[in-house]
Order: sequence, then structure tokens, then C-alpha cells
Amino acid sequence: MPFRIALSAIAVAGFLAMPGAPALADDPALTVGDPEAGARVFRQCQACHVVDQEVNRVGPHLVGIINRPIAEADGFRYSPIYLEHREDGKVWDYDALVGYLTNPREYMPGNRMAFAGLRSLDQIHDVIAYMRENGGVWEN
Repeated sequence: MPFRIALSAIAVAGFLAMPGAPALADDPALTVGDPEAGARVFRQCQACHVVDQEVNRVGPHLVGIINRPIAEADGFRYSPIYLEHREDGKVWDYDALVGYLTNPREYMPGNRMAFAGLRSLDQIHDVIAYMRENGGVWEN
């Protein structure tokens, strides 16, 4: 039995080392930031978004936002640019989150979100950490 477990572990490790395989531990969205500092940053977001309940407000809920397909919150009416990104198969991965949170209007021209963006990469990392620790990782 231990021999089988060892072979399984080697097979999994070999798969994860293949080009194009999911690099779960290497995903910055799953490791960056300080969730406590992110809670303070998220206060800027909470008038329009929630991360711990599938309830849409002015903006869509953010449950499972990290690595979730773009425009995936049921019942929310998205701007056409979000729907285009969804049709292209894009997801809210680390690069998309950083690009969007830096400057939403520049990252997705034509979106209706009024927020101008966060000031620093540290704030972005912290808010990603807060979302991650409060139900923000996609599990589908």
C-alpha cells in the first residue's frame, strides 16, 4: 500500500510539472497579501459587493471570484464588455484581478463600475487575500 501511495504522489507531481498543468501553489492569487489589511481595503468595495454571500448588490457578489469565469454571478446584469470577456473564456485570475483593481475603466473599457481603482499593489494584494480568505476562491 505505501508503494502505491508513493507512485500516486509521483504521478501527481509529474502531472503538475507538465507544461500547461495547473500550478496551484504557484498561483499568486492564492498566496499574496494580508487578509486583515485587505478587510480594511475592502470597505471601499462593500457598498456595492459582498464576498461571503451569493447576493448581488449594485455590483455582483464576489463569492468564488478568484479564478471564476468573468461575468459568472447568477442574476447580475453585466456590461457588454464583461460578457465579451466571458465569451472569450477569460477568468478572474491573478493578472485579471490586478489589472482590473488597478484601473477598472482602463482594463475593461465601457464597464459601468464607478470605482477608479486601488492606489497600490500592496492594497490590491491585501484585498485579494481578504477575498480569498472569505469565500473568494472558485470551486467549480
